[in-house]
Amino acid sequence: FTPSEKKQAENFRKMIMAMAQDIRVIMIKLADRIHNMRTLEHLSEQRQMVIAQETMDIYAPIANRLGMQQIKVELEDLCFKFLKANIYDMIELRLKDRKSERDSEIVKITEIISQKLKDHNIHHEISGRLKHNYSIHRKMEAQNIPFDEVHDIVAFRIIVDNLQQCYETLGVIHSMWRPVPGRFKDYIAMPKGNNYRSLHTTIVGPDGDRIEFQIRTEEMHDVAEHGIAAHWQYKEGKLVNDKDELKFKWIRRLLEWQKELSDPTEFLDTV
Repeated sequence: FTPSEKKQAENFRKMIMAMAQDIRVIMIKLADRIHNMRTLEHLSEQRQMVIAQETMDIYAPIANRLGMQQIKVELEDLCFKFLKANIYDMIELRLKDRKSERDSEIVKITEIISQKLKDHNIHHEISGRLKHNYSIHRKMEAQNIPFDEVHDIVAFRIIVDNLQQCYETLGVIHSMWRPVPGRFKDYIAMPKGNNYRSLHTTIVGPDGDRIEFQIRTEEMHDVAEHGIAAHWQYKEGKLVNDKDELKFKWIRRLLEWQKELSDPTEFLDTV
């Protein structure tokens, strides 16, 4: 580590300590970082790479761990844009090429599902979107496939009134189209570590394309998008609800680690 990196690691350790004392610290830090990333083109290329890599390695994972999906996704896409500009541009171009085709597919699926859910008296909100550039790139890398072989680029989110309707909606979708084996996840019965709850399924749509669905309630959606920021039971920056405290006990663990590890760079590696 160079002296500047050592100083940065020490700053990071101080931030973690402050975050464990008052959770709002990390929210302000993430807001500051997202603002930096949105204006990163004004810096030199070297600074762009350093800040983007640090954001990808530290801040995006922290946002994810805090359940703040909206911030995590934007940070990842912005980092990707600077760290692998040529791949980012290629994906962006390919998505634009087929945008009108995808848009008409989204409209068609939305109408079919909305009608079917109305027939079952399920009050709902449905929105369709193309997956983010970075998540498409991750899929290409994980499966070692070119862009043209990434089948589930379109994803839908359905928000319903209550827990029972989540499972009813899932049943309606599976009765209409064939689900892809091994692609159903019940994060409602078994939430993720960051308290994310939702039903996920992928089906083979009317045109033979794979389409992903996320089904959740309004409350689950709020927690999924904003994570810990959706937990308003704070008192001077501390979570006062015991259940919330348990969900985020990993923050306490970070605090214990920093007491054990005197070297800031060693602490950063552990994190």
